[in-house]
Amino acid sequence: MRREPFLAWPGWAHLRYAALLSLATTAWFGLVYAGADALTARRSFRVPVHFAAELRIPLVPAMTIFYMSIYGLFFLAPFVLRTRREFRAVAWTIFFVIACGGIAFLAFPAQLAFAPPREEALGMWAGLFHVADDLNLTYNLAPSLHVALGVVCVAAFSPRAPGAAKAVLWSWAFLIAAATVLTHQHHVLDAVTGWLLAILSVRVVFRRLAEEPQGRP
Repeated sequence: MRREPFLAWPGWAHLRYAALLSLATTAWFGLVYAGADALTARRSFRVPVHFAAELRIPLVPAMTIFYMSIYGLFFLAPFVLRTRREFRAVAWTIFFVIACGGIAFLAFPAQLAFAPPREEALGMWAGLFHVADDLNLTYNLAPSLHVALGVVCVAAFSPRAPGAAKAVLWSWAFLIAAATVLTHQHHVLDAVTGWLLAILSVRVVFRRLAEEPQGRP
C-alpha cells in the first residue's frame, strides 16, 4: 500500500479553510493570553515557579532561532494535515490547550525570576530576541503555551511522517522547549507542564476528533 507523502500541496480550498481556523485560534490566543497577562498585572499575588538552581542557567541568545521556529510548525500544518477533519481536530486541540493555559495563568500568577539580559550580551541576536520577548508578554509562565503548542503540532504531524522525519520533528519540539529556558523566557517547570499539557490534550482531544467515523474506510 502506497504511503501518502508527508508534505503535499493541499489545494486552495483547504488553505482558505485552514486560514479561517488559524485566524480564529489566533484571536482566541490573543484574548486569553493578553487578557490573563493584563489581569495578573493588576494583582500583587505571585506563585514562584522556579528552582533556585535554575538561576545559574546561562542565557543563550542564539537559541532565539529555535524559540521563533514554532511559527514554521504553524505554517506547515495545512500541508501536513490535508483533510478538514484533521485540521479541525488540531485547531480544537489548540483551543483546548489555550483555555487550560489561561485557567492556570489566573490560578497560579507567576513572574519570571531571571534578571533582564544586558543588551551587550545579546550580540547579533538582539533584534530577534526583543521580538520574542515582546510577544511573550510578562506573567504567563506555567504551563508554557509556547512549548504546548509546538508539541501539539509535532504530535499531530509525526504519525504521518517517515522515521527520519519523525525524529527531526521531535528533536524540533525538544529544541523549542529548551529554547524557552535558554532564552530566559520561561522556567523549567513551565516547559515541563507545557509538554505534559500538550500530550494530554492530543490524547483527549486531537486523537478523538481526527479519527474517521465508524463504518467509513
